[in-house]
Amino acid sequence: MIILNIKSIFKILLMIVLVFQISTTAQESEEHGSIDSKVEAFLKDHRNDWHDMNIPFQDGKFLHDLIIENNYTRALEIGTSTGHSAIWIARALSKTGGKLITIEINENRYQQAVENFKEAGVSEFIDARLADAHLLVKELDGPFDFVFSDADKSWYRQYFIDVAPKITEGGCYVTHNATARWWNSAEYIDYLKSRDDFKTTVEKDQTSGIAISYKNQSKINPK
Repeated sequence: MIILNIKSIFKILLMIVLVFQISTTAQESEEHGSIDSKVEAFLKDHRNDWHDMNIPFQDGKFLHDLIIENNYTRALEIGTSTGHSAIWIARALSKTGGKLITIEINENRYQQAVENFKEAGVSEFIDARLADAHLLVKELDGPFDFVFSDADKSWYRQYFIDVAPKITEGGCYVTHNATARWWNSAEYIDYLKSRDDFKTTVEKDQTSGIAISYKNQSKINPK
């Protein structure tokens, strides 16, 4: 009969834990790779199809990389359109273990987005809402560490005011079309830069300009 001492039992248990961790890590890596491959194929097949108020390809990749770099997990998108940006965001969240709430007011665009999410294989990472963002953004509890705003420009400032208290410190609020001349973007950027609870920079190299506002203090500027 073999009698194991406490030290031997501990070593066996440690080996079991290590084997389980390695197996789990390998499985997660395989799942992430599978999702990434499916999204990659979907985006390649539909690269020229995003004409309905969607962001361009390079801006989608920018959002994806930003989320990965900061390990964001709790995301909100204001303005889904037919889902191009949400797919990029969800692709990143599939790697960080997060989820996205995305809001679209137009039913046709919403339905198309939902179908696109299914085809791209990212539905489980997206909570798609058919709703008026003017109302829903105020009602959402949060907290969020990543927010992407690409809806009606006349409401950009109000969206920011409504969601800013729900953003965690270190989180960011990303605004699309931040330098476009067809709306009063300069006034909006001046407002963002006036907030002492956020640090805002503008990525002018992106197609339509992207403003990134990182939350750096706990107090909220009521302007």
